[in-house]
Amino acid sequence: MAYLLGGKILKIYIYPLGGISKFRFDLNISMFKEFLVLISGPIFQFIAYLILIKIMKNTIKLITIYHYSILLFNLLPIYPLDGGKLLNLFLSLFTSYKKSLILSISISMIITILILVYGLINDIRSNIIIFIFLIYKIIIEYKQINYIYEKFLLERYLKNYNFKKGIIVNNINKLRRGKRHLIKIDGKYYYEKEILEKKYKKC
Repeated sequence: MAYLLGGKILKIYIYPLGGISKFRFDLNISMFKEFLVLISGPIFQFIAYLILIKIMKNTIKLITIYHYSILLFNLLPIYPLDGGKLLNLFLSLFTSYKKSLILSISISMIITILILVYGLINDIRSNIIIFIFLIYKIIIEYKQINYIYEKFLLERYLKNYNFKKGIIVNNINKLRRGKRHLIKIDGKYYYEKEILEKKYKKC
């Protein structure tokens, strides 16, 4: 799906608990396109599950356990799982791109810590390493928020996106996905390109 929608496929990793595809998209791509890419993994997994239970009838119970375990884990609202990216996409409908990143990563950390504490209290040791690893990944994502947002802004400066809806904001940190902006500063209105041009020409 990523390939069909214009993404560049970088790598495909195969792990015991499933696979991860790494691909490159603009951060300013259509949210609908990103939604299609994110749900394609779970949809394909469900199709694979239906095929496997037809051809491996002696292990239906085991396949079903693996299928739902991986599916539910991947859809947890935790970055960088698909569920965490879907959460970020949902938050982007209501708030700025930068704020949606901060909120989704903060929610991810809270949920991961709660699950980890639950596992420690109930001695579910099999999940502890996984969720410690997720906390590590979330911390890395948090440290990259400013870098990601700079990339988001730079894309908008370098490329001409044809967004139909426009809104007025009072700060360059409040830019939203899928929208063009007028930025109000000291009672004057500026197109976002004007502000971005001043910002990056200094560099």
